[in-house]
Amino acid sequence: MIEKGFTKPTDRITRLKNQILNARPHVEAERAVLATEAYKVTEGLSPILRRARVVEKIFAELPVTIRDDELVVGSITVNPRSTEICPEFSFDWVEKEFDTMATRVADPFEIPKETAAALHEAFKYWPGRTTADLAASYMSKKAKDCIANGVFTVGNYFYGGVGHVCVDYGKILKTGFRGVIIEAIKRREVLDERDPDTIKKQQFYTAVIIAYTAAIGFANRYADKAEELARACPNPTRKAELEQIAKNCRRVPEHGATTFWEACQTMWFVQCMLQIESSGHSISPGRFDQYMYPFLKADTAISREFAQELIDCIWIKLNDVNKTRDEVSAQAFAGYAVFQNLCVGGQTEDGLDATNDVSYMCMEAVAHVRLPAPSFSIRVWQGTPDEFLHRAAEVVRLGLGVPAVYNDEVIIPSLQNRGVSLADARDYGIVGCVEPQAIHRTEGWHDAAFFNVAKVLEITLNNGKVGDTQLGPVTGDAKDWTSLEDFYAAFTGQMSFFVKYLAEADNCVDIAHAERAPLPFLSAMVDDCMGRGKSVQEGGAIYNFTGPQAFGVADTGDSVYAMKKFVWDDKKLTMAELKEALDANFGMVTGANAPAEMSESQIYEAVKKVLASNASLDVAALKDEVYRTLSTGSAPAASSKYDGIRRLLDSAEAFGNDNDDVDLIARKCAQIYCKEVEKYTNPRGGQFQAGIYPVSANVLFGKDVGALPDGRPAKLPLADGVSPRQGKDRLGPTAAANSVAKLDHFIASNGTLYNQKFLPSALAGDAGLQNFAALVRSYFDHKGMHVQFNVIDRETLLKAQKNPEDYRDLVVRVAGYSAQFVVLAKEVQDDIISRTEQAF
Repeated sequence: MIEKGFTKPTDRITRLKNQILNARPHVEAERAVLATEAYKVTEGLSPILRRARVVEKIFAELPVTIRDDELVVGSITVNPRSTEICPEFSFDWVEKEFDTMATRVADPFEIPKETAAALHEAFKYWPGRTTADLAASYMSKKAKDCIANGVFTVGNYFYGGVGHVCVDYGKILKTGFRGVIIEAIKRREVLDERDPDTIKKQQFYTAVIIAYTAAIGFANRYADKAEELARACPNPTRKAELEQIAKNCRRVPEHGATTFWEACQTMWFVQCMLQIESSGHSISPGRFDQYMYPFLKADTAISREFAQELIDCIWIKLNDVNKTRDEVSAQAFAGYAVFQNLCVGGQTEDGLDATNDVSYMCMEAVAHVRLPAPSFSIRVWQGTPDEFLHRAAEVVRLGLGVPAVYNDEVIIPSLQNRGVSLADARDYGIVGCVEPQAIHRTEGWHDAAFFNVAKVLEITLNNGKVGDTQLGPVTGDAKDWTSLEDFYAAFTGQMSFFVKYLAEADNCVDIAHAERAPLPFLSAMVDDCMGRGKSVQEGGAIYNFTGPQAFGVADTGDSVYAMKKFVWDDKKLTMAELKEALDANFGMVTGANAPAEMSESQIYEAVKKVLASNASLDVAALKDEVYRTLSTGSAPAASSKYDGIRRLLDSAEAFGNDNDDVDLIARKCAQIYCKEVEKYTNPRGGQFQAGIYPVSANVLFGKDVGALPDGRPAKLPLADGVSPRQGKDRLGPTAAANSVAKLDHFIASNGTLYNQKFLPSALAGDAGLQNFAALVRSYFDHKGMHVQFNVIDRETLLKAQKNPEDYRDLVVRVAGYSAQFVVLAKEVQDDIISRTEQAF
């Protein structure tokens, strides 16, 4: 179905889309084998030159694939939507999953036996040589203990490449790779030999020359392939297309683009080659409309329809990129997420509206392709045209979870507060989930860690202990607290302790990447690596940050408010009584039969069973009895002595209803985390900055958190991002948005994530679009940073869960990214289903 006002996709785009939908993701071995061979013969070289030779070999020998119907070419893998392995970062988890990766719960990949054999042989070289090995050798036992006990994880970069960057696509569009090589040669020639830094700078520039010369060769291999296919092609139309593709690949990206088709091919080659050099995800195209529009405007020979088809082809190619992770990480990033964030709209460096024709064509591409990638975003400010925001609302109404919407009026000053110039801050883009950065000038290390604020709350309640282990400091027995201030003192002490080890762990991984995996190809497209003569991993970027993100903020805020109200204000509970109930998990059973693992149909049957026994239960009592039924698998048992406590806690006001009493507590809890984080610096000379977003880790890491004072039983999912807890935002979307806006989004400059879920009827007609636009404007006027939407009803999601083959193209917003609903792990599906459905 195409929304009114959107054109239909061409038959070519439909066929290319079906290639993606029908693909069975595979793990391929070619890159791992080539990289290993290159590393074996370069052991006497410096790290930067070794990386250049690795890239050189891969670009020279990686299989060249042109898929049927493609107009923009360049593939990382032979099979569609598949992945290569980068063993220089980590490898042992791959080998452990040779027999299980195809059947695991989240993001399965096929590994043919011959692929496993080739990888096994390549992996023999790598023990002790990976970035993960080096990072682990630097890390203290205490930091590792924190990771093992679910306080935080730095697994994202521990086991893979960094990514989370936006390079200077515009520079390559103008000067080509040849221009980069010429720049490197000139800079190398004028180095001062008396400067001791010259030694390393010479090596950096030499590495850039090697990498970019090899990259030109990679593009020419595609030209050769296109010519080969053209000679054998009986279809004259396709033959002509292949001949033009060959001409494009001969010219770009070696030289600057002269047509819009060449510009599209250039952009994609850059994107593709960045993915080949490293396994980092969230390599984001940035402000696509800004660097592509000049080429569309100048190309007077191209039709609007063909230009749109080329953009649609890029959308398809972005979905061809895939990445495998270890089984646990796959659950945290469920949905084959690669996080290539493409952003349009906003303002120029001079503070003028930046919307142009390509901005709208990108929205058309979303409607045509209807696949999870790219993570499509728009920037909104006071000067954003109403037409642009209304068109974005029409895209939201498609139900794909995009575009995510970002507020210039918060993000620009938050970046300036971190030392970014006004012009650079105005030119920000979004990378990964929700992370803003000054594009092609920043090594942000966004998504550097997941930090479980709710776990720290639990540890605080237990005087620094996890079970019988004294993991954190002794900050006082909770039973001795007499006020909210006593809690804050203990909580801040625990937070300070754990953030210290978070920073240590991140910095260990950071150092390891600089020492073993500098990236010359990527670095030459990030300012000012060429001027400084060093890679981004060594501090070559103008702006350097490390951005760990928190989750569990709403759970913590609600829990602290419940303690304040019922223990210290109303004195309906003692802390001893509360602690006893928490330690007993409110008398409930957890484990394999916990409700988090139950299907919606099982929950429905449990509700019927409970009501058949007692139809007069209030909502809180009904929830308790349903939980007990699901936990035990039997009829409702006799009431637990903790039922009353849990019902009392569950009756408390909750974050998400525009109530200052609870909202400002959530704000303070989040600020305590953010202020601790920003005390630290990284090895690249930059500052730590906090974010508040979970990807889908709120589900996975909720399993590490016991019962909480907000009435949540142990092991259930936590709230996602800065969103209220599921079902707790009872007063409508405006009240929920007002609560979220009260958080300090300025201090959380690494990004915040707010999910809202609307019934399709809420956005129906012109009135629905106007209401949507008004909600966004109001939320942004109240200084919210980001919001994104799922527009779908519960019944459709339940049908898709039951009959996945009928809903292969159903795309939903998970967190800072969209994914095919049917490929998500069931518990992530259930989390999406459980989100509050809003209506105006």
